[in-house]
Amino acid sequence: MPVSLDPITLSVIQNGLQQVCNEMDLAFCRAAFSPVISEGMDRSDGIYAREDGALIAQGELGLPVFVGTMQFSSRAVIEHVRRNGWTLDPGDVFIVNDPYLGGTHLMDVRFVKPFFYRGKLWCWLANTGHWPDIGGMVPGGFSANATEVEQEGLRLPPVKLFKKGVMDQEILSIILSNIRIADQRIGDIKAQAAALAVGEKRLAALLDRYGAHTVDRAIAELRKRAEQQMRAKIATIPAGTYAGHAIVDSDGVVDEPLHIRVKITKTADNDLLFDLSESSPPCKGPMNSVIATTRSSVYLAIKHIFPDVPINAGTFEPLKIADPHDTFLYAKYPRPVSGCAAEVSQRIAEAVFNALTDAIPEQLFAAPAGTSGNLAIGGHDPQRNRSYVMYLFTGGGYGGSALSDGISNGCSTIGISKMPPIEVMEQYYPVLFDEFSLYEGSGGAGEARGGFGVNYTIRVRRGPARASMVMDHGRTGPLGALGGAEGGVNKVVVEISGEEYRPPHLSKDQDIQLAPGDRIRVSTPGGGGYGDPHKRDPAKVARDVARGYYSREQAASLFGVRFNSDGSAVR
Repeated sequence: MPVSLDPITLSVIQNGLQQVCNEMDLAFCRAAFSPVISEGMDRSDGIYAREDGALIAQGELGLPVFVGTMQFSSRAVIEHVRRNGWTLDPGDVFIVNDPYLGGTHLMDVRFVKPFFYRGKLWCWLANTGHWPDIGGMVPGGFSANATEVEQEGLRLPPVKLFKKGVMDQEILSIILSNIRIADQRIGDIKAQAAALAVGEKRLAALLDRYGAHTVDRAIAELRKRAEQQMRAKIATIPAGTYAGHAIVDSDGVVDEPLHIRVKITKTADNDLLFDLSESSPPCKGPMNSVIATTRSSVYLAIKHIFPDVPINAGTFEPLKIADPHDTFLYAKYPRPVSGCAAEVSQRIAEAVFNALTDAIPEQLFAAPAGTSGNLAIGGHDPQRNRSYVMYLFTGGGYGGSALSDGISNGCSTIGISKMPPIEVMEQYYPVLFDEFSLYEGSGGAGEARGGFGVNYTIRVRRGPARASMVMDHGRTGPLGALGGAEGGVNKVVVEISGEEYRPPHLSKDQDIQLAPGDRIRVSTPGGGGYGDPHKRDPAKVARDVARGYYSREQAASLFGVRFNSDGSAVR
């Protein structure tokens, strides 16, 4: 019998749906084989509407960039089912990674499962996991020089990997025959499927307790309230049109910057209209962004600004994004896209932050590091007599704000974690981290300074290897706000047989041949500064100097602070 939908019941159901997703997240990461999933938490789980794949709930432990893209990929599966007249049975699981069907890059593999309750389709469960390799030109899939998507790896349309709960061995064999280290991927595949099975069990229990009709009513009410809350937040933005700008170093092929230009208009109805049409045209290299990722990047940027609005499809209703046709932010087949989710998405968010800083400065902040620092090393370990693909991403500095200095070594704009622990990486792969330290001086100067990036050095211990990287902010640092300075730039140096090699594109390169003893040195960006650096409290500058964050010379040049003979700071 349906339960009345009073405020307490509504709140309990809301948290119950959230808990279902959280338990899927935990089951996924605990069972996954790959450190990027189990330790780096590069994955997400959610519940999506049966009619159109609209977001109902998503786990708190998943990547924010998947908030929008997973509803688009779930919708693509639903449309494929309807168009092809496919039947659905309990236990079916679709696999899809096609970027142009609501995806990101090929390495983000989605499982989408119809959930039946008492014999009827009630919703869809879906998750995404970053596979360390999906084939393609280079180990790890981050081909900086790719000019078409086929060079980046295996592209999968929606197909049933599980039929009535049984894995299709023919489809599995096709997948495993086209990726590296295939024997290790089966563990991630089973973990991804197991997470959905946990979701089925927990969601069924929730429906048993409150009734499907009551939960349906709660979902509709929660969606309506999320839209109302977002409009209330937008109402605090003064009426007008605001312009923002961000720069991508290059596309990896043509050594010229790509520009993201956004105009945001606040309407009388408390909508936000986003116009990205003046951004750079489609590019040759892999920094094109598919439209699902472009939209999701705007969603996550606004969610960063208004973090207390709950997440479901209603949250995004007031955000109207015009399709940026004929730009690199609307990639169409066969444009390469490996850099869209981890890099371009963060530049889009940065442009949104930049646009709204003047409108609501107390709620904004200077730009964060804005790069995931994607680095993949693949090779053969002679001691263990097996091949490997190691993928890692890194943290960087957050931007300063009206409230505080930026956090150092924070997670990326699109993520919830930094690189997997170096002890785990050294255990799994034949590498050694010779250094992991704070990138001193990288925080952008400001009344509130930016946080600092990190330095790390990886040395190959055994066997031949190949390295590829798709990073960003090597040409320009993260933007400051309201007079603050840019953060420090990303730096990459490869030591090969004692000789230093720097990528021509600064932050992007591929297929660098490495031998035992060769090293890769990386410095990740610091966050931008917030406000006039010469208004920073001299005592705070003195504290930073005492901690080694800046030298006395930098204190004088960046903040206008000098030190007396007794060590006291003055301006």
